[in-house]
Amino acid sequence: MALVDLIDRTRLPQHIAIIMDGNGRWARRQGEERIFGHRNAIAAVRAAAEGCSELSIPYLTLYAFSTENWARPRQEVDALMELMVETIHRELKTLMAHNIRLRTIGDLKGLPAKCARELEEAVACSRLNTGLNLILAVNYSSKWELTEAMRKLAYQVQEGSLDPEEITDATISAALQTAGIPFPELMIRTSGEMRLSNFLLWQLAYAELYFTPVLWPDFSKEDLFEAILEFQKRERRFGMTSEQIKAL
Repeated sequence: MALVDLIDRTRLPQHIAIIMDGNGRWARRQGEERIFGHRNAIAAVRAAAEGCSELSIPYLTLYAFSTENWARPRQEVDALMELMVETIHRELKTLMAHNIRLRTIGDLKGLPAKCARELEEAVACSRLNTGLNLILAVNYSSKWELTEAMRKLAYQVQEGSLDPEEITDATISAALQTAGIPFPELMIRTSGEMRLSNFLLWQLAYAELYFTPVLWPDFSKEDLFEAILEFQKRERRFGMTSEQIKAL
């Protein structure tokens, strides 16, 4: 029986987030430069998106480029930006053909103009699509996002439109880049590393974390399905006891 047939379609995560890690190591194993791994990672992005679409999972967030990644060698960063432009331009027809809506989180103003423009145009072109919401975290970090949210709320307090006593979890969530998007229920990180790397720290508070040794360019739909099956084995208690969960 295929892995996908073992999945309980009534207990699917509505939002999956993925830290796509291991491109450089994959490239080194092939005796190539790191950018070779980034180029060969596009198939894994397609596999993850196709797998989510196949299961009608509405949200998939991919950590594409962090604010910390600017510290990498200039040659690699420049190549990554060019690759992003090239990929978005090439894949837009695929997004439209599969009814996928592209969205972004992160500081697009900090990207090269050409890269930001391609992203903004793809987001605009696909905004009416009603299938999978594919969210790219680009020039993103959770600390940056939380800092921006706190600044936004501080201005509202300063101008008198927000009472500090009225600030709640919901108020903060609404000030984040992900406002209106359900929090991820499953976070997958490839390559065997076991950390969040400044990714969706607020939103992942109660997500199930799944770490796989598979390097991102080798990630397949089967790997996605394995992660979902593991997710379905876990009891999600949200601070309650097992007995309380069973009584619900």
